Amino acid sequence: MSIPGIPGEGFKTVGQINGTDLTLVGVGQDAMAVAVELLSNHAAGAPVVDGEGKIVGFISEIDLLDAIESGKDLERLHAQDIMTKNPVIVQGSTTLADAFKLMKENNFVDLPVEHEGRVLYSVSRHDLLRALIGLGPSEH
Repeated sequence: MSIPGIPGEGFKTVGQINGTDLTLVGVGQDAMAVAVELLSNHAAGAPVVDGEGKIVGFISEIDLLDAIESGKDLERLHAQDIMTKNPVIVQGSTTLADAFKLMKENNFVDLPVEHEGRVLYSVSRHDLLRALIGLGPSEH
C-alpha cells in the first residue's frame, strides 16, 4: 500500500523527514527572549547561529533552568553566555537509527540538521517517532 508523501521503502534518513522545530536563536539574543521563544514554540531547545547562519551552539530548556537556578538574571544574559558550545549536528544523510542512537545516548530531545553548511531546523524525538511509524511528509 502506498501512502502519499511517504517513500515506498519507508523513511530512512533525517533528510527525508520534515523537522517540526524551525526555531533558530541568534548569539546575541537575550536569554529571556530565548526562553519565551522556546515556550511559545513548544521547543525544548534551539540551535544558536551567528550572523551568517552558521551554528555555534545549542541552547536548551536545561541551560535556561540552570542559569535561573544559579541565580542569574536571564535579561542580563545572551544566548552565547549559556549555550552549549560545539553541539552535535546531523546531516540530511544521517539515518534515523543513528539519529535515535545519538538522542538516546546523550539524552537529546532535538538534533540540529545541517544542509550546505547551515542549520535550517532541528528534528525532535517526536519527528523520529512520527517517521518510524510512517506518518508525515517526506520532502522539505
